[in-house]
Amino acid sequence: MAEGFGAVLKKWRGLRRMSQMELALEAGVSARHLSFLESGRARPSRGMVLRLSEELQLPGGAQNQMLTAAGLAPAYASRDLDDAELAPLRQAAEQMLAAHEPLPAMVIDRHWRLLDLNRPMALMLGGAGISKGSSLIEALLDNAALRDALDNLQEVERHSLARLRTELAHFGADPVLERAMARLQAHAAAHAVPQEGVLPAVIPARYRMAGQVLAFFSTITQFGGTGDLAMSELRIEMLFPADNSTREAMEAMARS
Repeated sequence: MAEGFGAVLKKWRGLRRMSQMELALEAGVSARHLSFLESGRARPSRGMVLRLSEELQLPGGAQNQMLTAAGLAPAYASRDLDDAELAPLRQAAEQMLAAHEPLPAMVIDRHWRLLDLNRPMALMLGGAGISKGSSLIEALLDNAALRDALDNLQEVERHSLARLRTELAHFGADPVLERAMARLQAHAAAHAVPQEGVLPAVIPARYRMAGQVLAFFSTITQFGGTGDLAMSELRIEMLFPADNSTREAMEAMARS
């Protein structure tokens, strides 16, 4: 049975660790009215649902959940990624991947499934049998070739776990991310190393490739100004060299 609006609102307020008073103040309503909304004694307008969603910093899917729980139409559509309306966004992603060469870049969805990649990234991941459609979470956990290629595997696992925690907090709940996080937590616990001193400014992932170690850090870009759920959840991840030897190696590969 679908949850009512009050239960959904209370769940998200708890996830965001806000009291009724705090949320009421941020949304500009009385705590009494918010209490009535959670108990079902009052029904929200569409404007109220969207205002509360904004203050709770809900992703599009969660906003749809709040709206439908209140008996209202959803705000976000979830189109097929090949939909003609999404062509400008697809073109933007393709341009970013191409412009980033000779450095690696890729497009992944909310479950870290590889949707597109440029030639340098294909070269890096191809040796481990990773291509479009592959899950990078599953590869990190189970792909022996990738795990062997990561010179600092345990460090990459720890930072991937921290990233999963952040993403799961944003989405609220996601069985795929939750399972991956549980498995990574088990790996991290088995190889726990106390952190000493201040963390360095750059914490790269180091790949063994073609007889050398290539070190990269990454940036992540998301689409703004889209009313489509699928596109709002995409990540464009660009890798940058963490040292001069890596930059020189990537430039040499591009010339060969």
